[in-house]
Amino acid sequence: MTLVIGAFTIGLILSLLSMGVWISFRILRYCDITVDGSITLGASVAAVLLVRGWSPWTATLAATLAGGAAGFVTGVLHTRFRIQELLSGILVMTALYSINLRVMGRSNVPLLNVSNLATPIADQLTRLSGGADAVPLLGWSVPILDAAMLITVLLITVAVALLIHRFLLTHIGTAMRATGENAQMVRAQGVNHQAMLVFGLVCANALVGMAGALLAQYQGFADVQMGIGMIVWGLASIIIGEALVGQLTPGLALCGAIMGTILFRLLVAIALRWGLNPNDLKLVTAVFVFAALVLPGGVKSCVAKWVKGRRHA
Repeated sequence: MTLVIGAFTIGLILSLLSMGVWISFRILRYCDITVDGSITLGASVAAVLLVRGWSPWTATLAATLAGGAAGFVTGVLHTRFRIQELLSGILVMTALYSINLRVMGRSNVPLLNVSNLATPIADQLTRLSGGADAVPLLGWSVPILDAAMLITVLLITVAVALLIHRFLLTHIGTAMRATGENAQMVRAQGVNHQAMLVFGLVCANALVGMAGALLAQYQGFADVQMGIGMIVWGLASIIIGEALVGQLTPGLALCGAIMGTILFRLLVAIALRWGLNPNDLKLVTAVFVFAALVLPGGVKSCVAKWVKGRRHA
């Protein structure tokens, strides 16, 4: 049960990252790999502030703003300096490696005996359970800290998803969606499409920074290497989610991103439980992404051929 709870918790945390990648990759049609650096930036900022005694909520907010700042720089490099979108993300991601080291002062910051966002709920669960170390959940005994973090992350993820969905239905959200679909049409309507692009990247990387802050609080440390390959996680989750939900309205797409991230994390957790060497995790992740990209099209092609054959029979 601990494996499932952990997979769900990390899946919900990384779903914030997936929603950020969805905004840049699907809404803006922008290949932004700043993600690998901005998630570590969010984790490092939150960890340093928590160690210095800041409130977990304030530290998480600062991490979110730091991630947004990274997205702003990427957007400015692309729109103002005419740097190709992929290269602008590479430049910022590369620079963030040194910046993250500067922020933390070392390669790893432990968060032992430091309060996090789940601490108030954990204290409440402890009081309700009469001082027990675990609470029953679906017939299983779950450590209070794990249950509290799951509840906290679930509430935050649902709130953020609802907020994004509501925003995308506003005039600004519609303009941002139109920017990704047809920038020329947006310009014809008098909208600054470059400003919309920069704003979208700020929002996307702010979500990634928030995910980094929550991930650091859950794992109990921030590490300079923790962001490597996260863009692949996000893309894989989006693709899996699209295969699950089918019709891609904004609401369904957000649900698909969350569901895809959780399912992807569960698959990885099961693979590790079955004896997968952790050194092969990135390879397995790449294989999962390849399968998610190829299988839906292959299945549709096979079904179409089967239907065509039945008609001619």
